[in-house]
Amino acid sequence: MGPARPGGRRSAAVQGTGGSSAVSKCSAAERGYVQDRFVRLLVGRPRRRTALIHRGYYVRARAVDHCVQDFLLKTQSHPRTQILSLGAGFDSLYFRLKDMDLLRHTVIYEVDFPNVACQKATLIKRTEELSALVEDSGAEGSGVTTAFSGKDYRLLGVDLSELPKLSIALEEAGMDNEVPTLFIAEVVLTYMENSRSDALIQWAAEHFSHACFLLYEQMHPEDPFGRVMQQHFRQLNSALRSLSQYPDCEAQQKRFFEKGWTECSVMDMNEFFTCCIPEDEQRRVQALEPFDEYEEWHLKCSHYFVLTASKGMEPSWTPLLSNVTVPHHHGPIRLAGSISALACAVQSEVLGLRRYGHHSSVIKPNVILTTGGFGEENGHHCRMRNFHVLIKYAGSWKTKCVKKENPDKRWDERLYHTVSCLSDSLALVVGGRTSPSNAALGMLWLRFLKICNDLDPADVTVEPVSLQPAVERAALRWRHSTTEVIFKGEKYLFMYGGRSATQPVLGDWYFLHIPEISCTTISVEGPVPEGRHSHSACSWKGGVLIAGGLGAAEQPLNSVFLLRETEHGFRWQIIETHPPLIPRYSHTAHVHDEKLMLVGGVWFHSLCVPGITVIDLMTGLCVDYTINAWGKQKKSHTKILTSLSHLDNPQVLCLEHFVQASFSSASGSSSWPLCTSP
Repeated sequence: MGPARPGGRRSAAVQGTGGSSAVSKCSAAERGYVQDRFVRLLVGRPRRRTALIHRGYYVRARAVDHCVQDFLLKTQSHPRTQILSLGAGFDSLYFRLKDMDLLRHTVIYEVDFPNVACQKATLIKRTEELSALVEDSGAEGSGVTTAFSGKDYRLLGVDLSELPKLSIALEEAGMDNEVPTLFIAEVVLTYMENSRSDALIQWAAEHFSHACFLLYEQMHPEDPFGRVMQQHFRQLNSALRSLSQYPDCEAQQKRFFEKGWTECSVMDMNEFFTCCIPEDEQRRVQALEPFDEYEEWHLKCSHYFVLTASKGMEPSWTPLLSNVTVPHHHGPIRLAGSISALACAVQSEVLGLRRYGHHSSVIKPNVILTTGGFGEENGHHCRMRNFHVLIKYAGSWKTKCVKKENPDKRWDERLYHTVSCLSDSLALVVGGRTSPSNAALGMLWLRFLKICNDLDPADVTVEPVSLQPAVERAALRWRHSTTEVIFKGEKYLFMYGGRSATQPVLGDWYFLHIPEISCTTISVEGPVPEGRHSHSACSWKGGVLIAGGLGAAEQPLNSVFLLRETEHGFRWQIIETHPPLIPRYSHTAHVHDEKLMLVGGVWFHSLCVPGITVIDLMTGLCVDYTINAWGKQKKSHTKILTSLSHLDNPQVLCLEHFVQASFSSASGSSSWPLCTSP
């Protein structure tokens, strides 16, 4: 679907993207994401896609349907309207609208490569349910490019890059440039040379008196996700040509204004999902099947946009603004500067760093143990079986893969677990999952006696933990946090939040007494944080700081809480930040010199990836910095500042310097941060 040289390899590759898209739409329909009984008739035997792909095609279909139905509603007083679907492929839009009785005065025109149009025409003729809806007029020979013609449906075989031929074909098929017309282009124009796609956009504005345009495409080619996205399409021989000239929403909006359109609105798909889809529908989709790829989902949505433009429409056509249910969340990011990061010297080949969903822990100074996650091992992408150790020696880092001494199923190759080091030879693994439907992994001891004394790391012993039933049940979670706190001189692990196989968000907590790991009841007062997972947690002054995370509605949170010790237990306090913290999740947190540093993660601002946010815990002042060597950083780095693991080019990074911001603290500040009254 989309144009290229007829008969060329690129032409065939672009057409292949249309077939793949149709298969994905069919899979999403089979799982209940969309109501579409016609796509299977056009695609054939369905092939199962992943939940992440289902969600991506759901929000795409929802955006198109939202805008198309708004156009039909706003133009229902006109005696005739038109819809022109550019690069329609095997899309079922016409059949769905016809079945819903929404085309009483509308004719739909579809255009694609001649061979694609012929294939679709043959399918329609051979499928009784489709041909009955179309009401075949038998006029397929009325034009050279007309593959099929019905009462309110025209299917044309034309290369979109050949604009004069397209214009003639549409005129021969009966298109009227004086009636309200909606143009639809779903990931089509980006495959064209920019000069040709620009000409098509301008032609539509100039030749149609009352025109609307709906565009769905990719954006942000310059960040890590964008580079991978471009590489994917290049490997398919279907390069995304528009990205270099039109890399973001603002550039696309300017493009349409310059080509003759008078109204133009655009939003990324995170914003569309949040603002234009009712909350009950969001919850329905989120509950359809097990899902845990939140980072990939939100990153993907931040790299696709939906744009609507119009000219000559009375009243103006603004479907992206008329049904917004919540305020737009995109505001300017106030950056105070940048922080440099340098690659550290590594003595040996870095193995096992390409992973996510893992956990890194400092066993002792200059020794870092990384466990679990998903990455590359022995040439395969899988849940990581081996452990990974980084040891700093003589100014450089040595890296080793460490196998388990007792390789059985107790480790279960888990993701999104926590590892709490209780000594330089003992750590406690809590929770984690294999798949989103299997989180019953419990707790394990890790013993690594030799690692700390030998630059050639030995195996790690994995042992099950004998637990109280209540503690065992509490550990069946992932994307949670376990943080050391102190109450009346005794050490506890504070386990908070996360999610489970049955609860998408948990807001409970447990105090686990060290070293026997028994569950202890300790009084907690103050405003209770809303449930969350993928938040950050770090110890401070015997308590714990909780920041950000993903809430029950799968929306990033911007709240920061301090759980601090009192005479009779603990108290939650809200840390007020100014300006407000940008909502984020899957970041890490570190306290340095009375300042909370949030590193990396995912947020909904598509203009840049999260760097470092510094919060002064005495005043609440919140400042954002970029990391100018983030390079190919992705969303899920490690907990340790000196080991940022989720890299396309695996290497060990260290920050050149910590943030030394000139915070102006209020005089006479107390020993606790600026908090709201409980």
